[in-house]
Amino acid sequence: MFRIGTVNIDTSHAPSFAEILLQGDVARYTAIYNDGFRTDEEVNAFIEKYHLEKRYTDLTEMAKNVDIAFIQSCNWDRHIEMAKPFLDAGVPVFIDKPIVGNLRDCKTLEQLAKSGKVILGTSAMRYTYERDSFFAVPDAERGEILHVSTMVGVDEFNYAIHSIESILGFLKGDKALSCRFVGTGKVGDVPTDTYYVRFASGATACYHICLKGWQPSTALVMTNKTSFAYKLDVNKLYEAMLKHVCAWLEGKPNDLVSVSDMTMGVKIMLAGKKSKETGGEEIALTDLKEEDPGFDGYAFEAFYAEQQRPKK
Repeated sequence: MFRIGTVNIDTSHAPSFAEILLQGDVARYTAIYNDGFRTDEEVNAFIEKYHLEKRYTDLTEMAKNVDIAFIQSCNWDRHIEMAKPFLDAGVPVFIDKPIVGNLRDCKTLEQLAKSGKVILGTSAMRYTYERDSFFAVPDAERGEILHVSTMVGVDEFNYAIHSIESILGFLKGDKALSCRFVGTGKVGDVPTDTYYVRFASGATACYHICLKGWQPSTALVMTNKTSFAYKLDVNKLYEAMLKHVCAWLEGKPNDLVSVSDMTMGVKIMLAGKKSKETGGEEIALTDLKEEDPGFDGYAFEAFYAEQQRPKK
C-alpha cells in the first residue's frame, strides 16, 4: 500500500481523492501537513475520517515517511515551495491544479523535471472517461481532430484551467503555439470570455469561461470525419485520473503527462490573459516574458478562504 502525504486540504479534492482511494487497495492518505486556512478541527476530522497516521509540522520530516506527496494548497504560488522538500528527498509529488500561475514557476518546474525530479499532476479533466471513449473509436471512424471547444464556469484561472486541460486531453501530443482573446459576451449580468488557441498540427481550440457561477464542463470535438459532444461526468472525474496515478505508482502503463505538457496549459492561459490585456492581440507562447503578470495565488487563497467560512 503506497503512503500519500497531503499538503494543505484547502479544496474538496483531498477528501474526494481519499474517499475514492479507500475503495481500492493501491494507495492511502497516511499523513498530513497543514498551514493553510483549514482549522485544527477540520484537519483532525480529516485525519479521523480517513484513518491517517500522523499530522506533521515539518515537510522534510514528512518526506521521510511517505511514498508520494499530494500538494493540494489552493495557492498555486506556494506549490513549488511545498513540493521542494519532497523532491529534494527523492519523493515524487502530485501537484493539484492549477500547477503554477506564472511563467517563472513554469520554467522552474521544467528544470526540476529535467534534473530527474518526478512531478505528476494536474487537472482531472485531462484524463476523463469521456476522453477515453473518444480514443476508443477506431481511427478510421474517429478521424483527425480539427477543432475542440470547451465550456466551463466560475473564474478566469482556478477553475478555468479545467477547460484547457480538457482540450489538451483530446489534443494529446500536440503543441500549443498561441492564444488570442476573442471577446466578452454578456447576457443580463452574466459575462462570458472566449479565447482561441492554435496548435502545431493545424488544429485549433476555443475555450469559453462563464465568469459568474458554475457551469457543467462540456467539450465539443470536431474531426475530419465527424463530431463528438461530451458533458463530462463530474462524479467520475477524480476516479478516472486516480486510476492513472495508481497505475504509475505500481509501474503499470498510464497516461500521465510530462511536466512540459502540464505547464503548456498554464502558458496558454497566460497568453490568453496577456491577449485580453492588449485588446485581443494574438500572443505566441514563445513570446511570453517572466515579467508578464501571472495569476495571483495569494489573492485567490484569500478569496477562497473567505468563501469557505461559515456565513453568519
